Amino acid sequence: MTLDQLQKGQPAKVLKITGKGAIRRRLMDMGLVRGVQVEMVKAAPMGDPVDYLVRGYHLSLRKSEAQMIEIDLC
Repeated sequence: MTLDQLQKGQPAKVLKITGKGAIRRRLMDMGLVRGVQVEMVKAAPMGDPVDYLVRGYHLSLRKSEAQMIEIDLC
Protein backbone atom coordinates (compact mmCIF):
# COMPACT_ATOMS: atom_id res chain seq x y z
CA MET A 1 0.00 0.00 0.00
CA THR A 2 1.22 3.52 -0.71
CA LEU A 3 0.74 6.76 1.24
CA ASP A 4 -1.70 8.24 -1.29
CA GLN A 5 -4.17 5.41 -0.45
CA LEU A 6 -4.30 6.26 3.27
CA GLN A 7 -7.70 7.36 4.61
CA LYS A 8 -8.32 10.34 6.90
CA GLY A 9 -7.32 9.65 10.52
CA GLN A 10 -5.74 6.29 9.68
CA PRO A 11 -2.24 5.77 11.15
CA ALA A 12 0.48 3.95 9.22
CA LYS A 13 4.23 3.30 9.32
CA VAL A 14 6.61 4.03 6.48
CA LEU A 15 8.19 0.90 5.01
CA LYS A 16 10.15 2.25 2.07
CA ILE A 17 10.58 5.21 -0.29
CA THR A 18 10.68 4.01 -3.88
CA GLY A 19 11.56 7.34 -5.51
CA LYS A 20 15.07 7.94 -6.84
CA GLY A 21 17.58 10.73 -6.70
CA ALA A 22 16.77 14.18 -5.40
CA ILE A 23 13.07 13.52 -4.73
CA ARG A 24 13.90 10.52 -2.53
CA ARG A 25 16.47 12.53 -0.60
CA ARG A 26 14.04 15.43 -0.17
CA LEU A 27 11.32 13.15 1.24
CA MET A 28 13.82 11.63 3.67
CA ASP A 29 15.03 15.09 4.73
CA MET A 30 11.42 15.98 5.57
CA GLY A 31 11.32 13.10 8.06
CA LEU A 32 9.79 10.33 5.96
CA VAL A 33 12.12 7.49 6.86
CA ARG A 34 11.55 3.80 7.56
CA GLY A 35 9.54 3.15 10.72
CA VAL A 36 8.13 6.66 11.24
CA GLN A 37 4.40 6.92 11.92
CA VAL A 38 2.28 8.95 9.48
CA GLU A 39 -1.38 9.97 9.65
CA MET A 40 -3.51 11.63 6.99
CA VAL A 41 -5.08 14.82 8.36
CA LYS A 42 -6.93 16.37 5.42
CA ALA A 43 -6.95 16.82 1.66
CA ALA A 44 -7.37 19.98 -0.38
CA PRO A 45 -10.83 20.53 -1.95
CA MET A 46 -9.71 19.10 -5.29
CA GLY A 47 -7.87 16.24 -3.56
CA ASP A 48 -4.32 17.43 -4.11
CA PRO A 49 -2.16 18.19 -2.09
CA VAL A 50 -2.79 16.12 1.05
CA ASP A 51 -1.81 17.11 4.60
CA TYR A 52 -0.08 14.44 6.73
CA LEU A 53 1.00 14.47 10.37
CA VAL A 54 4.64 13.33 10.59
CA ARG A 55 6.72 13.54 13.78
CA GLY A 56 4.43 16.18 15.26
CA TYR A 57 4.36 18.55 12.27
CA HIS A 58 2.12 18.90 9.22
CA LEU A 59 3.56 17.96 5.84
CA SER A 60 1.76 18.60 2.55
CA LEU A 61 2.54 16.25 -0.32
CA ARG A 62 1.24 15.90 -3.85
CA LYS A 63 -0.36 12.55 -4.63
CA SER A 64 2.45 11.82 -7.10
CA GLU A 65 4.97 12.19 -4.26
CA ALA A 66 2.85 10.14 -1.84
CA GLN A 67 2.74 7.28 -4.37
CA MET A 68 6.51 6.83 -3.88
CA ILE A 69 6.10 5.98 -0.17
CA GLU A 70 5.19 2.42 0.78
CA ILE A 71 3.36 2.06 4.10
CA ASP A 72 1.93 -0.55 6.44
CA LEU A 73 -1.24 0.16 8.42
CA CYS A 74 -0.92 0.24 12.20
